[in-house]
Amino acid sequence: MGDKILSKIAVPYIIGGVVTLAAVAVLRLAGAPPVVPGAALGAFAAFSAICFLLQKRMITGLLTAAHDDIEETLRFSVVNHPLPLCLINSDGVIAMANDSFREYFPEAKVFGSTAEDLLGAERVKKLRDGDEAVTITAGEGRFFRVLASYVNANVSESAMVYFLDETECNATRKLYDDEKLCYLYLIVDNYEDILQASPDETRSIRAAAIESLVRQFAESLEGSLLRYREGSYQIIFTKRHYEKIHEGKFPILDQARKLETDADFPTSFSIGVGLGGGSPAQAEKNATYALDLARGRGGDQAVVKAGESVEYFGGTVQVIENRNKGKSRVMYHAIRQLISESSNVLVMGHKYADIDSFGAACAMHKMAREQGKEAAVVLGEFNPSLEDVYQMAVDGGEYTFVTGEEASKYVFGATLLIVVDTHVPDMVEEPTLLGKVDKLIVIDHHRKRESAIEGATLSFMEPNASSSSELVTELFQFDDGGFKMGKLEAEMLLGGIFIDTNSFSVKTGSRTFEAAAWLRRHGAETTNVRAWLQSSMEDFRQRASITANAEFTKSGIAISRSDGKHPGAQIIVAQSADELLDIKGIRASFVVGATRKEVVISARSLGDLNVQRIMEKFGGGGHLTMAAAQIRDATIDEVIKKLKKYIKEAEGENL
Repeated sequence: MGDKILSKIAVPYIIGGVVTLAAVAVLRLAGAPPVVPGAALGAFAAFSAICFLLQKRMITGLLTAAHDDIEETLRFSVVNHPLPLCLINSDGVIAMANDSFREYFPEAKVFGSTAEDLLGAERVKKLRDGDEAVTITAGEGRFFRVLASYVNANVSESAMVYFLDETECNATRKLYDDEKLCYLYLIVDNYEDILQASPDETRSIRAAAIESLVRQFAESLEGSLLRYREGSYQIIFTKRHYEKIHEGKFPILDQARKLETDADFPTSFSIGVGLGGGSPAQAEKNATYALDLARGRGGDQAVVKAGESVEYFGGTVQVIENRNKGKSRVMYHAIRQLISESSNVLVMGHKYADIDSFGAACAMHKMAREQGKEAAVVLGEFNPSLEDVYQMAVDGGEYTFVTGEEASKYVFGATLLIVVDTHVPDMVEEPTLLGKVDKLIVIDHHRKRESAIEGATLSFMEPNASSSSELVTELFQFDDGGFKMGKLEAEMLLGGIFIDTNSFSVKTGSRTFEAAAWLRRHGAETTNVRAWLQSSMEDFRQRASITANAEFTKSGIAISRSDGKHPGAQIIVAQSADELLDIKGIRASFVVGATRKEVVISARSLGDLNVQRIMEKFGGGGHLTMAAAQIRDATIDEVIKKLKKYIKEAEGENL
């Protein structure tokens, strides 16, 4: 159409110009006087003026017709467009909508509804911010992606809003996602112990009951079941069946506990589930990682790993101690071998060391020195209760203590780093050391977290142990006579066990007493340990105030606080939490306090409330019955508010 308009405008001028020039040339050649060509030119000018007026009228008519055609086409296109469309004016009111829009959004009225009525304030804000991820659902389960085109790209002016139907695309995407393979590993905790506790006539019945429960579980998932050894299973199923067990929070864990046994402890499962990933191999790798976490956290729970996300279920009972001395013996010889191959040894515990971390570190330092290796303990600020013990260690002259900044100077050649009483990178005394050494040993008793130290040469983690001091003591029990446990080391290790078990009242197994007895035979005096752990009168009054001001819920949970900032707040809140748990009717206790740098929480439980899960939400950890957390950049009031929320979520209680 543009070419036709151009030809109608230009052709008359071109023809007229050519004819005029030709006429002027002929007249001049014929000898006509100059006035004649001038007249010809005047005639051409008059002709051009007339043409211009006529063309102006023609162009106006053409433009009007084109505008009418475009307007009619646009109006028809908008009204009859298969996509739902609506026009939002500068006041945010729906000013126009097509038939498709009215079909899917009948409740939205032209000049009677606003964009916020239709989409919601948050979605409108996203549209104005240029976020194309805005979605909305309509009747009959339709799913739309919403786009907006603003006039002059100005979000304060009117806009045309488009609704792209992605219902079928989402259905296809969901179908694809539902058919992805998922891997599940299930291990029966203490399987051999359960069967050994059964007499011959019921042993096969107990094993068959476990097998039947697992098979029923696999059938409910329509999965493929493989038993790769006694009490250990693999199930492969599609993701669409995962929602069943997720919504029920893995009911098989409760069903396992209800199985009849001849032992004095229930049956429990450790489950690891791997979801997502770009391939079945990645899903299986996720499941293996999840199972390792479940077992490292003490069993009786399911851990689900989907990409970078990790989710926990269960963990409501204390699994019976299932460690054996064979593993400790293997670990002892492996650690000795790594020490002998090293050029020197660094030993490091967690930040703000307590007696368990300090005692375990000093004992491993002594083991390295006994093998003729240069060794040092990385130590920064520590718990005030360690002051006397630390001074005794310094005065004895057998230990080398260095700060985190100084420790880098001790990394050379084949330096071996031993981390005790933690396995979380952010919690060690000097995190930068983890990436500077080639060989690393981790010794810890805490339940494993997903943010664990990676790449350890040797990992000795036993969540059923009472303390790191207990684990280290077991290592020394297999010494062939070359190592001599000193009185100070024995008392420090006994102090670590004493503190972490609350005087042998929680998290205490038969191996704990064996370790304590061995330390006693090597010179540890309980009176000395108790003297180290004595508190000042000021701390005693502080604990009494915490107990007196505690808030008690009707379900038996105590929550209290220590106001102000105290250097020894960590030990004060821990002792107060222990004391609150001694009150009749209290099943769990939480005490919050503050040091100069952070807010600290200590949590205790009799076993039916998993305090570790609650502390993990604050970035802390521990065990089912004993856990703690440290929170920076927060106030006590803010932490208590969150604490009550997390307890409510765990308990379903209206605090």
